[in-house]
Amino acid sequence: MAAHVTFDTIYHGLDTTPGKLRLQEGGLGWKATASQDGSSGATFTLEADKMATFQWMRVARGYQLRIQLKGSESRRETFDGFHRDDLDRLSDVLNKYFSKRLDQVEVSSRGWNWGKTEIEDNDVRFLVRGKLAFELPVKHIANTNIASKTEVGMEFINPEQQQPVANTGSAANGGAASKAKKQKGDQLVEMRFHIPGTVEKGSDNDDDDDEEEEETAANAFNEAIKAKADIGQVAGDGIIVFKEVLVLTPRGRFDIDMYPGFLRLRGKTYDYKVLYSSITRLFLLPRPDDVHVSFVVGLDPPIRQGQTRYPYLVMQFVREEEMDAELNLDDETIQEKYEGKLKRRYEEPTFKIVTTLFRVLSGQRLVAPGEDSFESSANGSPCLKCNVKATDGLLYPLDKQLIWVSKQPVHIRYDDIHQVVFSRVGGAVASSKTFDLRVIQRSGPEHTFQSLSREEHDALSKHFSARKVRVKNEMAEAAEAMAAVAALSDDDDEDMDDASDSGLKKRVKKPTKASNAMDDDDDDESSEDEDFEAESSDDGSPSEASSDDDSGAETGSDDMADEPKKKKKKTSK
Repeated sequence: MAAHVTFDTIYHGLDTTPGKLRLQEGGLGWKATASQDGSSGATFTLEADKMATFQWMRVARGYQLRIQLKGSESRRETFDGFHRDDLDRLSDVLNKYFSKRLDQVEVSSRGWNWGKTEIEDNDVRFLVRGKLAFELPVKHIANTNIASKTEVGMEFINPEQQQPVANTGSAANGGAASKAKKQKGDQLVEMRFHIPGTVEKGSDNDDDDDEEEEETAANAFNEAIKAKADIGQVAGDGIIVFKEVLVLTPRGRFDIDMYPGFLRLRGKTYDYKVLYSSITRLFLLPRPDDVHVSFVVGLDPPIRQGQTRYPYLVMQFVREEEMDAELNLDDETIQEKYEGKLKRRYEEPTFKIVTTLFRVLSGQRLVAPGEDSFESSANGSPCLKCNVKATDGLLYPLDKQLIWVSKQPVHIRYDDIHQVVFSRVGGAVASSKTFDLRVIQRSGPEHTFQSLSREEHDALSKHFSARKVRVKNEMAEAAEAMAAVAALSDDDDEDMDDASDSGLKKRVKKPTKASNAMDDDDDDESSEDEDFEAESSDDGSPSEASSDDDSGAETGSDDMADEPKKKKKKTSK
């Protein structure tokens, strides 16, 4: 056999440019075909001692040679474009140069969505009747969780690959620039497996075999993926762990594992990975009960739970709760990397330790109500109770921005506000105890904060005016309009009183004439009765005869029937 073997029109990985693959005893090399402008193509080399296994399988671009590499990284390299006839030749080459066997992998093309899942080496494999339907490298799995008792969800968008989407309401995030950087094309973001049944827990242990507990197959599969995938780091790399932290958004109790480059929220059902570089702002906000404090973390890009995005983390701490904490950092690292902003040991309230670590590791400024911030007229707290649609929350008017804290917080900077409008609920009367605050932004949607206490109006208006925020008071305009309507109503009432008095006088003068008329009517009625008796013996009047001749069966309309009959003059005989 020759000193080397060459295969033409071979693609390396996902490269769209074909090239030549050369194999020899020391390893292999691939070089892309030169482009039309004469520039040389990319090259790739791989030493023989780094190759672990070889596989042959059918793919979209012909047949593929897959090489699994040695080492902890467990990478693999793929070369597409082989023909069916190249199998025997390639198998002989690998056996001669590298003393390795070429394994054939059968691929299922049935298109079934039911089969068997397994984790082999560093891949999640889905098999249909023993043949490979598809496989997913575990290193591409960004997160995994138990969607239900029999369902496991896997997310494939790693936070490092996401682009900021300016979804936190900040004009300073570069929203226009980030929109132009959106990823192109389709991308797999999530996959779910339905795995029913149970398996024995701890079946590998020989002790207490009779007392082995069972767990769902979905949970066992989920834990196996976590053990293989790059979802967390080893315990020695962690800086500190905060146990059972109450998180309001997304709701639950989570363990917060803080690492040098990111943190993980580990809950009973969901795990989240948050890069410190994705943290855009930090807020420490006291609750009005003086017992709890809220810690709000703005994220861009947000964390995901299926199709739901969470651009904010909202944590809640007890103000008086303290803890002793020791960081897994040496003094040299604290001084050099963190510029002495951290301490190795803390004995402080829990919320202070957490906020300090978030502030230092993320490099963001911590925002809290200051001495000149808004104070409620009712209780002196820096927040107001109000609603957005049907959701209750707390509105914090801060020095340069306002934030509404609830399940989905709303953040607005004052320099992004076109104007704020004070209005009553549906044009309510002056006795209304609440009002609405409508905030119109320059570059964002309009927000309406409803059912604010009426006594907070003056303090809130003064706060916005002091920060040069344009204020429009529809409440005052409505009050003036109502006063004008009330004055007009009073004038109308006086006119109606005058009119009623004059009408009453007229009605007092008429009774004499009316009574005389009634007496005349009585005389007329008696004379009509006499006429009726006299006329009943007549054969008919000329008018009735002419009516019968002209109109046939009908004698007239209802209006005509209602007309009074003309009286006949009595003649003396």
